[in-house]
Amino acid sequence: MIHQYKSNGYNIVMDVNSGSVHVVDDIVYEMIPLVEPLVNEGIKDASTISAAVLNLTSKSYPEEEVREAVDEVLALEQAGQLFAPDIYENYVFDFKKRQTVVKALCLHIAHDCNLGCKYCFAEEGEYHGRRALMSFEVGKAALDFLVANSGNRVNLEVDFFGGEPLMNWDVVKRLVEYGRSIEEAHHKKFRFTLTTNGVLLNDEILEFANREMANVVLSIDGRKEIHDKMRPFRGGSTRSSYDVIVPKFQKVAESRGQMNYYVRGTYTHNNLDFAEDVLHLADLGFKQISVEPVVAQPTDDYAITEADVPILQAEYDKLALAMLQRKKEGHAFNFFHFMIDLSGGPCVAKRLSGCGSGTEYLAVTPWGDLYPCHQFVGNEEFLMGNVEEGIVREDIRDAFKCCNVYAKDKCKKCFAKFYCSGGCAANSYNFHGNINDAYDVGCELQRKRIECAIMLKVAEMYEEEAATE
Repeated sequence: MIHQYKSNGYNIVMDVNSGSVHVVDDIVYEMIPLVEPLVNEGIKDASTISAAVLNLTSKSYPEEEVREAVDEVLALEQAGQLFAPDIYENYVFDFKKRQTVVKALCLHIAHDCNLGCKYCFAEEGEYHGRRALMSFEVGKAALDFLVANSGNRVNLEVDFFGGEPLMNWDVVKRLVEYGRSIEEAHHKKFRFTLTTNGVLLNDEILEFANREMANVVLSIDGRKEIHDKMRPFRGGSTRSSYDVIVPKFQKVAESRGQMNYYVRGTYTHNNLDFAEDVLHLADLGFKQISVEPVVAQPTDDYAITEADVPILQAEYDKLALAMLQRKKEGHAFNFFHFMIDLSGGPCVAKRLSGCGSGTEYLAVTPWGDLYPCHQFVGNEEFLMGNVEEGIVREDIRDAFKCCNVYAKDKCKKCFAKFYCSGGCAANSYNFHGNINDAYDVGCELQRKRIECAIMLKVAEMYEEEAATE
């Protein structure tokens, strides 16, 4: 499978099955889709292919140039870097049989929040249920469950999530201390992370987080007017949450050496010019930035619509070019959705099935119930068990084991499938009632992000080559 596109003056060709990415001249760019069906028919002779291509091409190229271009294409094909076969499809048949271990938990330490974000899937922290704070005893049982179900895996991940986890900070601290106390005996290493809106951040919390949290996710949507519109305080307060959190977040970023954190925002139909919000965050001094589209039902006035997609695709292109310019000026920053590894990437299972929700990754409610991920919490159809008894609904786990790019018709012919791993199961379920479908708007935007990410890698490669000449 081949995907070709033009971006920032580059002719980029992706061979999906091999993962190879090529930058080619105009004639090779045109030859590739003409040569591919001939090779697939079993024709290997370069002269035969060249003669056929000369009759197919829409442009008038000199015959010798066409022959050279065809030779170049066939050399890449013989090297396994173009028209590569799909070697993974049969691999997924063993997915249900493969042994999985739990390696990550999302601890819903607080089903409560001090903000009333309009797009919050957690209904201001309640998750379709009641407000609650996780007790130390439930959290302790969750960590014990993780250790007991992690097999031989040493590194385990625990995200303190909400609602707003700082509303239950004492329990967070006690659980971190408990986790550290059992690491050596069980030959485990906990990687704790914290996701917070920042309202309750103070120096004591920051000192503890910098010592114990491998990563901190800081929620902010961008420009003040955008942020405050979607992330107000609860109870009708007109106080600006942006004004409260920005200086705190700047302190977090600097105290962590501009590493091991993200400012993470959500853009909506209200700010289709979201690149301005990303650049605003960069102007505030943040170097690790993630801003992503809201996932909302069409009835929500802030939902992304099909008509918005071309606008947003252009906005991603605009952002990518702005990032290149800022890097040249010495003001580089990372944008999470443009970060891509072309040299190897994750293992095959990860490329095919994604985040591991429902199998390797689970969410834990304040009372210890287990769900496939935080977005399924509150939907009793996906209640898998609890931290005391473990997983009692193995059928749910098995369904998620089989959730992969080959189980989704929309993914089979998509060039992005090995980069996005089939997208989010929760989004698929919320829009189609099926975890093996795909959220169409999200897919369109993901494909554009991948194209931009690869273009940025190409530009980086050319800049490095120019610097060594």
